[in-house]
Amino acid sequence: MVAIANPVPADAIRRAEDAFIAADVGGTHVRIGLVRGSGDPGAPVSVLEYRKYACAEYASLGDIVGDFLARLAPAGVNRAVIASAGYALEDGTVITNNLPWRLSPVELRAQLGFDDVRLVNDFEAVAHAAAQMDASEVLQLAGPAIAPARGPTLILGPGTGLGAAVWIPAGKRAVVLATEAGQAALTAGNTLEMALLAEMLKTRTHVPVEQALSGPGLMNLHAALCAVRGAAPSAYARPGDITAAALSGEDPMARESLDVFCGLLGSVVGDMALLYGVQGGVYLAGGILPKIRDFLIQSSFAPRFLNKGSMREALERIPVKLVEHGQLGVVGAAKWYLEQHRDD
Repeated sequence: MVAIANPVPADAIRRAEDAFIAADVGGTHVRIGLVRGSGDPGAPVSVLEYRKYACAEYASLGDIVGDFLARLAPAGVNRAVIASAGYALEDGTVITNNLPWRLSPVELRAQLGFDDVRLVNDFEAVAHAAAQMDASEVLQLAGPAIAPARGPTLILGPGTGLGAAVWIPAGKRAVVLATEAGQAALTAGNTLEMALLAEMLKTRTHVPVEQALSGPGLMNLHAALCAVRGAAPSAYARPGDITAAALSGEDPMARESLDVFCGLLGSVVGDMALLYGVQGGVYLAGGILPKIRDFLIQSSFAPRFLNKGSMREALERIPVKLVEHGQLGVVGAAKWYLEQHRDD
């Protein structure tokens, strides 16, 4: 477990009578914060305390939240919002392929004695924060600095899986469309990608986008590339091992795998921009991308994003930015919760 934000003084937390828990639950880590709104819908959310937990080290989300609460000065916290990927059943239980334990807001409320626990799709939460990130927190990858038109904005990112949401302006408010774009079928854009796709199809009948564009997806791409190239099977145990070897230049096969990853990402993002009629911009927000930001800039990402035939001119008008805010999911979940609370 790693704390990555400076804790505020205990007296400040005690004054936060309206504070609540906001958590971003990923397949590998849970990022959790004690947050508070200002009452102004357009104002930033205050993150009073923030910590990061490894999912595999805890038996449940309730144990993580309980540990987090135990480290706070008494604040009377009894509300929470949980951002997570997956489908929510009628009883509130979430179906997800990436968590080591079940996720149930109903069970969490009972375990912690909370008055209110709400669930939001992880990238729906990110969408509520990404479009409001300051320029200092983004890296321009393609297109103009400012979108020429106000319109749908795509937020997408590879982590343990691949998530995507679309932020759609609607008067003074916005509608956020949560998607399962990571489960759409992966398509190939050149001869090598066709060979890699054929290799992955040997073990399954459906190859979803996140089978290639995620942390585990990078592992899959590298294994398929080794098979296609007739090389020995990969000895890498984690996606980070592949990116480290690629960035250091010590392994040409790892570097090629990462280049394929970036090219496929550009192609998929371009497809989604067209599918969702994106005009307001694209924000990339995933755990793996900030670690390869310099590689991504020099890769085939941008050319593949634009390589859509007659639609190239339309895509050239769309800003594409990498969001580099570590607390993005927590802040977005909090903003979503405050918006829902105002509607109650």
